Amino acid sequence: MPKIVSAAVDSSIPGLVTRFKENIINPLLAILFSLALLYFLWGAAKFIWSAGDSKTQNEGKDHMIWGFVGMLVMISAYGIINIAGNLIGIPPRQ
Repeated sequence: MPKIVSAAVDSSIPGLVTRFKENIINPLLAILFSLALLYFLWGAAKFIWSAGDSKTQNEGKDHMIWGFVGMLVMISAYGIINIAGNLIGIPPRQ
């Protein structure tokens, strides 16, 4: 009969925060960053494809601006989370 092996689970507060950060926050930030990048690229394509239509070019510019802002927000959030983690003793992911 096989033995049941239980892994040691770090149930301390920093351990729980680290698991929450690595399993939920980091993937969520990566998904949101990817969406912002796609929005930026869609705006760039819209801007390029509408060479003669100034209204559509302005829409493309707006998409690029908001996509860039979204990417900056995701990068800033990632940095703030790592700084906060370092302050409470959670090392950044390598």
